[in-house]
Amino acid sequence: MEPAGLFKSSMRFFSDQELCYADILTPQEVLARIQVAVLNFLRILTSSTPAISNLPLIDRRSSNSGVNRGILTDVSWIYLSHSFCTRSLMRANAAEAFVRVWKLMEMCSQILLQEKRVTQRELFYKLLCDSPAYFPTQLHVNRTIQDVVALLRCSRYSLGIMASSRGLVAGRLLLQEPGDEVVDCAACGPSGYAISGDLNLLQKLTLKTDARYIIVVEKHAIFQRLLEDRVFNHFPSILITAKGYPDIATRYFLHRISEEFPNLPILGLVDCLQC
Repeated sequence: MEPAGLFKSSMRFFSDQELCYADILTPQEVLARIQVAVLNFLRILTSSTPAISNLPLIDRRSSNSGVNRGILTDVSWIYLSHSFCTRSLMRANAAEAFVRVWKLMEMCSQILLQEKRVTQRELFYKLLCDSPAYFPTQLHVNRTIQDVVALLRCSRYSLGIMASSRGLVAGRLLLQEPGDEVVDCAACGPSGYAISGDLNLLQKLTLKTDARYIIVVEKHAIFQRLLEDRVFNHFPSILITAKGYPDIATRYFLHRISEEFPNLPILGLVDCLQC
């Protein structure tokens, strides 16, 4: 699409309150939406009745969510309705969050223009060097990424942010990245196969299995022990671990497998926390 067409499309986007999902966009489309957000802000600021406009974000609270269930299939998905919240420079408790949104969009623009990608951790260090007063912790970065996604309604991957992955997979699964050789996850040893943090790459994987179960293992040590015992040969299964609390890439990989093999039951092996 020509730059003029991208710009017009982004103008319509910001006037269409029905768009409340995270699109997967090209860098040019994301940059066009950022530019329109800047121009809208400046237009109101320099109008005959100048004001500092609020930033309209899709409301991420559970009260604004719902579940769609397919009529002809068992597939269901969670969605956000068309309710909005705002980030405002005029409210004392939201002023810093308002500035953080603009700072992060500026940094993402630079990353996209350089045709690069960064992990959330790398992005934190960049922002810590650039604006330490606004991004003193990783949590500030994580929350602001969510705000920018809710403002521009694009995926974090579209912003140039790549999920860092701790996840591993092993067992009765053959996978192939585009243009690469087939990987047999049963032959990867006790370490398993590292799940990529590139969500776009995970979407393009070719997957084959003769497993009867998918087993999600919470603890890395237990995962390694199961691999040493080659439990997936006794119980034909795919084993996945995120080494604790699951990161986005591992969650997406599990979602991808469950979509590819919808008849495989997903089981969890976790520890018991005494209350």
